[in-house]
Amino acid sequence: VHFVRDAITAAQLGRRVAAINLSDIAAKGGTPQHFLVSLVLRPEIEVEWVEQLYDGLGEEACRYGADIVGGNVSRIEGPLVVDVFLLGKIRREEVLLRSGAGVGDLVLVTGFLGDAAAGRALLAGQVAGMEVADEQRLVSAHLAPTPRVREGQVIARSRRATAMIDISDGLASDVGHVCDESGVGVRLWADRVPVSEPATKVFRHLGRETWELALGGGEDYELCLTVPAGNAGYVAQAVEEETGTHVTCVGEVIEEEAGRWLVLEDGREVPLESVGWDHFSGTG
Repeated sequence: VHFVRDAITAAQLGRRVAAINLSDIAAKGGTPQHFLVSLVLRPEIEVEWVEQLYDGLGEEACRYGADIVGGNVSRIEGPLVVDVFLLGKIRREEVLLRSGAGVGDLVLVTGFLGDAAAGRALLAGQVAGMEVADEQRLVSAHLAPTPRVREGQVIARSRRATAMIDISDGLASDVGHVCDESGVGVRLWADRVPVSEPATKVFRHLGRETWELALGGGEDYELCLTVPAGNAGYVAQAVEEETGTHVTCVGEVIEEEAGRWLVLEDGREVPLESVGWDHFSGTG
């Protein structure tokens, strides 16, 4: 479901599955520790492919101070399965859940949204003629995302954020998870969603609004957090100074009864639909 073998090298896949799990630890503000890796493989899979998968996984794990401590290998006649589980740690008083957002908090995101969706479009051949550097950036964002581990730790240590989640299914869906767990509503501003210039070019070529794919594209693995308005500037500055990652305010937390809304560039408010990935519907 999450990858096409012919479109990604084994080493890239190893990095990718590690990064996705590292992002979950980042979303709690934690420190990654130990990976468990379970492989379910067809008999004809080459040993070299498996070794390269572990090379990529181990390289990404090492980059963030984690290691591979075990797992399992089994056989299948159907599609191969790469299942990774990661343990991490954090001080109890610093852990960030999805359930702490309060009315009046601001919604912040790290980095840019939509790069991964643009990269998928490029790999699918939907867009051509991009500059090499731009194409490499977007394809890399899809194949080998950067987990925001350091950023999550800075946010957790500040003890000023109230909730956090990583953006795996798209901001529209993931901020909805925070609303569900916190019992609040949200208002996002389309014109503030941070979209890179290369991704903007791809979306325009596809005839799509930049915010549309940035909200629903998914797989960016940036962080979405809520912070009381008076502390938002402090948290954003701390992250940018310590990691170099830009932080953008994209919305505000409102009463649950007020609903979930997207404010378009012309000022109109439309319902914030969950347009991100649904693992069981098969659509995104």
